[in-house]
Formats: sequence, C-alpha cells, structure tokens
Amino acid sequence: MKKGIIVAIGIALVLVTVVVAGCGNYFGSEETGIASSIYSQQNVGIWVTGVGKTTVTPDVAVLSLGIEAQAMTVAEAQQQAAQAMDAVRGVLDSHSIDEKDIQTQQYSIQPVREWQDEKYVLVGYRVTNIITVKVRNMDDIGSIIDDAATAGGDYTIINSISFTVDEPETYYEQMRQEAMADAKDRAEQLADLGGVKLGKPIYIAESSSYNPPVVYLDYKAAEGSVVPTTSISPGETELQLTVQVVYSID
Repeated sequence: MKKGIIVAIGIALVLVTVVVAGCGNYFGSEETGIASSIYSQQNVGIWVTGVGKTTVTPDVAVLSLGIEAQAMTVAEAQQQAAQAMDAVRGVLDSHSIDEKDIQTQQYSIQPVREWQDEKYVLVGYRVTNIITVKVRNMDDIGSIIDDAATAGGDYTIINSISFTVDEPETYYEQMRQEAMADAKDRAEQLADLGGVKLGKPIYIAESSSYNPPVVYLDYKAAEGSVVPTTSISPGETELQLTVQVVYSID
C-alpha cells in the first residue's frame, strides 16, 4: 500500500515538473517574442534634430484690452460696461480695425464681497469684458491705446501687447532648407564619431515654434492728468522650424 502511494506521488511530481517546465518554456518564448517586438519597433539608426531660424520684423500687434465696471446691481454694472465698451469699439472703428480682427477673450459677471463684521457682505457686482485686437497698421498702435483709454475712461483695462507675423509660412521654405542641412551635418558628425557609414533618411518630421514676446502694460492715468502719448516699438522676433530626421546606418 505504501509502495503504491510512493509511486503515485512520484508520478505526480513528474507531471508537475513537466507542467512547470512547459509553462517556463511557454512564458519564456512569449517574453522573448515581446522583447523582439519591442526591439523591432525601436527606431534603429541615427536620430538628429535640425534647426532653422530667421529673424523678422513683426507686422501685426495683438492688443488685449477691455472694460471692467462695478456697481450695486448686475444691470447697473452691465450698463456701465456696455457703454464704455461701445466707446472703445468706436475708437477701433475710427482706426479701421476690421471686425474679423476683434475677438472676445473674456466676459464675466461676478459678485463682489468684502469682509465686514466677521462675515462676507455683498457690496456689488463686477462686469469684465476683455477683447483681443489685431492691429495691422503698426504706426497706429500707440494712438489706439491712448484713444481707447480715453474713450473707456476709468473703466479701461489694457492688459498686454504682443507682436506676431501675419504669414509666417512665407519664411518656412528657407528655414526648412536650413533645418535639413543642419540635421545632415549633425548626423554626419555622429556617424564619423561612431565609425559607421551614414545612410539615407528613413524618417522625417517637422515642427515649427513661434513664441512672440508679450509686453504687459499697466495703463492707469491719474484723474485730471494729461494722458501721455504711448510709444510702442515692435523690435524683431525670431521664427524657428525644427526637423527630426532618422538616418539609416549602411
């Protein structure tokens, strides 16, 4: 009886060993397949990034300006803001700003509360209306700011001004050529350092970046003072295009 039990246990152990071994081979093969798949998906070759740049004079200014009014009731605050904004829009019309170049950036109505007698007390409502304006006649920037501040009066908000190029695409061809030449120079140097022969490009991706400088303005004329003439200088800005290129190794 004991001998039969021992034989049965021995057979069971053999079966367990075979099953475990089989599982090991199975999972080992799967892991090898996954590793091979990952490796085959990796980009093999020389990866480089080429850069093309150009400096241009901006031909468009983007103004962020608007109106902020506060009153005891929503209706009263809205009326004050609407009247002031109408005056500002009139200034934009007088400077021949196209309607497509004017866009509402923010419009909000918020309750205003103050801490009084150990509690918050509602003291009114604030209406804020901010628009962005593209100014294509660069000589008009200063006068538009001055005239808008005068028209909007104490309700005026002038947040910032940034400069851009209306059609940056016209510079892309030149920058693209420079970026590709830069990428090839980098790849050739890496190939020489690595002791390999540079092959043909097998992957090319392009991206462009343009971060116009933003000038934040704090335009607040004291009551009764003479509004100064605002002088704005667009200066120069830089456009940049990059290409990512993968070269094969021969």
